[in-house]
Amino acid sequence: MVYLPTVLFSLGEGAVIPLIPVIASELGADVAFAALVASALVVGQLCGNLPAGWAVARIGERFTMVIAGVVAMLAGVGMLLSPSIGLLAASVFVLGFCAAAFGLARHAFMTTRVPIAMRARALSLLGGSFRLGVFIGPFVAAGLLAVFGTELAAIWFFLGCLVVMVVLVLFGPDPEKTVPVAVTPIRTGTTGETTDATVAAARTPPTGVFRTMWRQRTVLSRLGLAAASLSAVRSARQVVLPLWGLSLGLDAQTIALVVGISGAIDFALFYASGQVMDRFGRMWAAMPAMILMGAGFLALSLTHDVEAPVLWFGMFAAVLGVGNGLSSGILLTLGADVAPVREPAAFLGSWRTLTDAGGATAPLLVSGITAIASLPVAAAAMGVIGLLGAFGFVRWIPRFVPRAAPPADPR
Repeated sequence: MVYLPTVLFSLGEGAVIPLIPVIASELGADVAFAALVASALVVGQLCGNLPAGWAVARIGERFTMVIAGVVAMLAGVGMLLSPSIGLLAASVFVLGFCAAAFGLARHAFMTTRVPIAMRARALSLLGGSFRLGVFIGPFVAAGLLAVFGTELAAIWFFLGCLVVMVVLVLFGPDPEKTVPVAVTPIRTGTTGETTDATVAAARTPPTGVFRTMWRQRTVLSRLGLAAASLSAVRSARQVVLPLWGLSLGLDAQTIALVVGISGAIDFALFYASGQVMDRFGRMWAAMPAMILMGAGFLALSLTHDVEAPVLWFGMFAAVLGVGNGLSSGILLTLGADVAPVREPAAFLGSWRTLTDAGGATAPLLVSGITAIASLPVAAAAMGVIGLLGAFGFVRWIPRFVPRAAPPADPR
C-alpha cells in the first residue's frame, strides 16, 4: 500500500512522457513548440508543489492521492482527445500538477511514519519506485506501439494504471490508519537537547504554507540551494548526454544504448544510497554523488576533440550514472530530516518547489550556454555547479541534519 501505488503512477507516466513531443508534432507543432509542450509537465510540477502541501496538510495523504489520480485521468482523457496543441499542453500541465501532488503526499506520509533509523532506506525505495516506473515505462510504450501502431495506446495504458491506483488507494487498507506516527528524536533549540517528535508537535501551533516557508527560510536558502544544485546536475545529465552523442555524430541507436546503460547503472544503485545514509550519515552519500557527477561533467568537457571520444563518452556516461544512482533518495531524505514536525507537508511543498526549480533551470542553462559558447563549456559549467553543490552539502548537512538518531537496524 505504500510502494505499489507509486509504481503504478510512475509506470503509466513513464510510458506517456516520451511520446508527448510525438503527439504534439502530429497535431502540427514544430520541434521547438513540441519541446515547449513537453516542458509543460515540469512547469505543472513546479506550480503543483505548494498547493499540494496545503492539500496534504488539510485533507491527508490518502485523499490527496485519490484526487490527484482522478484529475490525472481527466488530463489523460484530454491528451487522448486533444484536437489542438493548446489543449494538449494544458493536459500535460495538469498531469505535472497531479504528479507533484501525488509525489508530495507519499513523501509526507513517509516523513511522519518511518523511524529515522531506517528513513533513508525507506525513502530510497520510494525514489526507486519512481525510477522503476520511469525506467520501464518507455519499454512498455515501445511494445504498445509495436502492437497497436498508435501513440494513443500508451495513454490508454496510463489511464488503466491510474484506475488501478485509485481503486487500490481508495479501497485498500489505509496506511495512515494502520501505521502509527513514528516517535522521532529531534534536536531542539541551540543546545542540542533532544525531545520526542510527538511532544514537539503538540507544542507547535499549526502554520500555513507561506508562513512555514518564511519560518524555514534559513534552511531553504542554504541546504535547499545545495539540494537544488543536485537536482540541476541530475537534470543536466539527461540533456547533455544525448546532445553529446549527437555532436559526436553517433546514430540514435548508439546514443540510446549509452544513455540506457547509464540509466541502468543509476537504477541498480538506488538502494545503496539509503544504506549509506542510514549507516554513515546523509553527507556520505550526498558528497560522493555530487563529486562524481561534478568531476564527470568537467572531465567529459575535455574529451570532445581528443582521440577515441566515443569511448570517453561511454565511460563518463557510466560515471554520471554511478553518481546519480548514489544520490537516489537524498532529496527525499533531507527534506524529511529538516521538515518541521507539526506540518511537514507545508514545508515539503516549498522544498520540492525549490528542488524542482533546479531541475527545470538546468536544461535552459545548458541550452543557453551551448548557444553562446559550446556544448563542452555547458558541460563544464554543470560540473562546476556539481562541485559547488558538494561544498554546500559539506557545509550545511552537519548543521541542519545532526546525527541524533539511534544506530540503524542492521537488518
